[in-house]
Amino acid sequence: MFLDTTLTRNPELVETAAGLHRSGAIPPDTYVLDLDAVEANARLLAAEAERLGMTLWFVAKQFGRNPALIRAIARHIPKFAAIDLPEARVLHAAGGTAGNLGHLVQIPVRSLPEVLAWRPEAVTVYDAANAEAVGREAARLGIVQDILVRLQGAPGTVYPGQEGGVPLDGLDDFAERVERLPGVRIAGVTAFPCVLCDPVTGQPEPTANLPLAMAARDRLAARGHEGLKLSAPSASSVATLPLLARHGATHAEPGHALTGTTPLHAVDPHQPEHPAYVYVTEVAHTLADGRPAVLGGGFYPRARIEQALLPRSGARLAVHDAPAENIDYYRLLEAPAAPDAARIGDTAVLAFRTQIFVTRSNVAVVAGLSDGTPRLCGLYDALGRALDQETPV
Repeated sequence: MFLDTTLTRNPELVETAAGLHRSGAIPPDTYVLDLDAVEANARLLAAEAERLGMTLWFVAKQFGRNPALIRAIARHIPKFAAIDLPEARVLHAAGGTAGNLGHLVQIPVRSLPEVLAWRPEAVTVYDAANAEAVGREAARLGIVQDILVRLQGAPGTVYPGQEGGVPLDGLDDFAERVERLPGVRIAGVTAFPCVLCDPVTGQPEPTANLPLAMAARDRLAARGHEGLKLSAPSASSVATLPLLARHGATHAEPGHALTGTTPLHAVDPHQPEHPAYVYVTEVAHTLADGRPAVLGGGFYPRARIEQALLPRSGARLAVHDAPAENIDYYRLLEAPAAPDAARIGDTAVLAFRTQIFVTRSNVAVVAGLSDGTPRLCGLYDALGRALDQETPV
């Protein structure tokens, strides 16, 4: 999906990643992240948000909650949006400031004392019962916690496993109940996804959830709530921030833009954010019909993988689809035209959209590509835990 763009705009990353595997510095099933590119992308996003008068909360799940990357991003976008409690803990420990917590996964009730003690800017709640739980703990701590109301998604926009939220026609009843709570203040609304990229053209368009969130904010303003936030996550990038601002969004939550891997980046190599990761694996064996099998572990079901590059021979081989319900022990490539193009142990480099935190992969962070002094800063697991120390390339 991103191989051509990465080879064009960040060939040093591909070369360095292949060299790290070839030398044995990294194992197969490793995502290699370009620290310099990630920080540069964060700087671009922060500048555009400042120009538009918007606030950003960065998201870390897609790059494996990696602490080295978190620290680099936080130099430009200080506050984070954590999709669940484990992610919030990693981000907090890495020095990030809590922006929005509880958006995709509600904070477990028994963890509220820990999380609210961080004084997050906002906590997203899906229903009045969660607002009451936040209010009870906030009152015990002697604080008033700002909350965002998660709206129930418009029909046809909700991903399985992400159901929930306050229906627009139930918002007044929700607000009346929550307005009586001593420990919380309704500070705004959010919904997901608010923007999606066309699967063919990559062009970003608002979903029905964006006007839904706007209507909810207006309804709360009519009840006397002032200074309301509107966070409109999904596909947040330099290209989409103006669109969000025009629709009244005050906050956005960039994730894949930090690594230059939104669907728009796949079709438009001129986007300002640079591609910042590749996936490295190796040929494990060859089938009787000549198709090479590469080692798996990091193949995300929604990745839209197209080709793999075998740097030794220069072969570009199509990647065969695989059912999402099967474990990705291997992934098959098309049989090469030249019999010697794929040998056991050969490095394979791919670039596709992923969510590293749900894989079995390793994450290698490389710095110095921007000035020609590449170095491996560390090796981590898919949840941000360090496995190795700094190593020169």
